[in-house]
Amino acid sequence: MLSPELLASAIRMAVPIIITAVGAIYSERSGIVNIGLEGMMIVGAFAGAAGGVFLGPFGGILVGMLAGAFMALIHAYASIQFKVDQIVSGTAINILAYGLVRFAAISIFRMATTTPHVDHLPAITVPLLAGIPWLKPILTHVSPLVFVAFLLVPLTAWIMNRTVFGLRLRSVGEYPLAAETLGVNVYLMKYSGVIISGALAGLSGAYLSVEHTGMYVEGMTQGLGFIALAAMIFGNWKPGGAMLAGLLFGFAQALSFRLVSEAIPFQFIKMIPYLLTIVVLAGWSRRSRPPAAAGVPYERGESA
Repeated sequence: MLSPELLASAIRMAVPIIITAVGAIYSERSGIVNIGLEGMMIVGAFAGAAGGVFLGPFGGILVGMLAGAFMALIHAYASIQFKVDQIVSGTAINILAYGLVRFAAISIFRMATTTPHVDHLPAITVPLLAGIPWLKPILTHVSPLVFVAFLLVPLTAWIMNRTVFGLRLRSVGEYPLAAETLGVNVYLMKYSGVIISGALAGLSGAYLSVEHTGMYVEGMTQGLGFIALAAMIFGNWKPGGAMLAGLLFGFAQALSFRLVSEAIPFQFIKMIPYLLTIVVLAGWSRRSRPPAAAGVPYERGESA
């Protein structure tokens, strides 16, 4: 149950959840609910693979982030400028992503559900520590994005609590009218938060296609965007809590791949991460406190 191989697999599975959950914090702290994370991951996964085919793995990662940010811009424009219900807008982004990616795959590669194989980023092996037998599976030939995911956690905590940008972002999500009276550009902060969340969701998608499978496969996100949203809520809108929740869900996913039993149908075993998501949300939702203005449309000069 706690073998090094299982823990290494759990960390790999947790990476896209952690990155997306941390990105969601930026959006939610600005007051915009981003339920379109799944769609942004899907677009990021395809764009990352397509970019990897033509530009190499580094180019693919960048293109994936840009694609996720573009989808987030659509969500932000609809939610902020047109005051569209943020849940409806995010759902529309998820639906749009499936159709857009399939159309792009057919147009570019003449394949509806996959892309050609792409190269991985250069793997990293941690010196000295990788020589310890128990740590070898965890610290040998590791994707650079694994380290990026865990570095994002303290970086985001520092940004949110120690920088002018982070404090303004949080004030906009809590009481936008007060922030506006102090000279904060509320709309700009909301756009920034949503676009950052989209870029990180695109990065997660690109990780799946470039680093995890080496190609885009339709349906490869498997609801990870929604799980990341649950991880953010479970983490009480804080980077450290989101990371711990991401590791928990990643462990559940890794465990589901290793629980093979003739007595239990495989489909039930695959349900473990999603059942855990439901249980966690049901049991924790009353204890968590979202930003006060999250999901509330803001009109300049009026109280949220």
